[in-house]
Amino acid sequence: MGNRRDVVRLVLARFGRSFAAGMINLAFPYYILTSFHHGALVLGYIYVAATLAGAGLSLLVGYGTDVWGRRDTLVVANLLLPVSALMVYLSHSLWLIVPAAMVGGYSSTGSLGGGGVGGVAQPVQSAVLAELTPRQDRTRYFSLFTFMAGVAGALGALIAKVLVVHDIFLVAAIISAAGIPLLYRIRIDAGRAKPTRLKTKGTIGKFTVTGMLNGFSQGLVVPFLIPFFIMVYRLPKSEMAEFAFVAGALGSVAILGAPVLERKFGFLRSILLTRGLTIVLLLVFPFIRFLPLSAAIYIISPSLRVAGLPIQQSELTKRVGGDEMGRALGINRVARLIATAAGVGISGHLMDTAHFEIPFLLYGLVMAGNLALYVKFFSDGSGPASGDGP
Repeated sequence: MGNRRDVVRLVLARFGRSFAAGMINLAFPYYILTSFHHGALVLGYIYVAATLAGAGLSLLVGYGTDVWGRRDTLVVANLLLPVSALMVYLSHSLWLIVPAAMVGGYSSTGSLGGGGVGGVAQPVQSAVLAELTPRQDRTRYFSLFTFMAGVAGALGALIAKVLVVHDIFLVAAIISAAGIPLLYRIRIDAGRAKPTRLKTKGTIGKFTVTGMLNGFSQGLVVPFLIPFFIMVYRLPKSEMAEFAFVAGALGSVAILGAPVLERKFGFLRSILLTRGLTIVLLLVFPFIRFLPLSAAIYIISPSLRVAGLPIQQSELTKRVGGDEMGRALGINRVARLIATAAGVGISGHLMDTAHFEIPFLLYGLVMAGNLALYVKFFSDGSGPASGDGP
């Protein structure tokens, strides 16, 4: 019963953070493109800076999760988003907004459920959730946790529709800070350990390599989906908010199917199915200049991207020792974000010069190679790699 209450506290805090992230995810590109009148290249540079900063912070969070203490690290990591949102609200210069975006991790490189904006807290949240839940039910808990975060992000994007862009950041700061007191009440193992050589480095390496390719491909397209509608269709914020809400809500529902996917197809085939279908949709997306069809792909594709996320998170925590979990999740996120930054930089330049199709073609090529690596690394269905050991 105690663990259930702690899981509820964690979910409520994550709900507030994801709600704020959904607001920021919608508002930030409009703030840069319409309020400051900069192009996709400047927006891309900001995303690159925020992504690289997020990588460094994720490494610190992952290390702190195992060595400093999970609850203390959880609280500090969750403080970063409200601090950054308040910084943006109080700033009226792009030079002050950039460091704020770096603190908050405004990389916009992943689903809201999966921790796109403000995702630096994801490694420690995943480690805490894994500690609070039974191993055999972990995928179900990860899917429910990510579902709630996705619903919150979708609602945040919808609420942002009726707010002035600048005021959104103040509201986001207040909402994301509201859940932090709940984190102090979570009763978990201190999580302090002496830093030792990783025993499951082979397993961590496999997830890291595939994570890097996934991050690079995500960086090519995901941060520029909303800007695509702004630049190509001149879509107002009110309509874009509706699309973002429906996409987030549908993606959240899709996440609930993760346990069924895992039981029916297993880890590997679930990843191949969901991400393979995503490749098909995003390859045709930039060639369509018919708003209803573009909106349909925008709405459907997040569901496929995130459906396998709880399965992947659960699989990683199952294959890695508990005293290495924070570092494993942190290393995986760092590698992914560094690769993402490269993808964002390339795509920002291409989008700014109206080469909208090339990033999506690169996405399909990179993701196809990534799926081939999944087959190579995980087709045996085994646990930790045989090379892992002391």
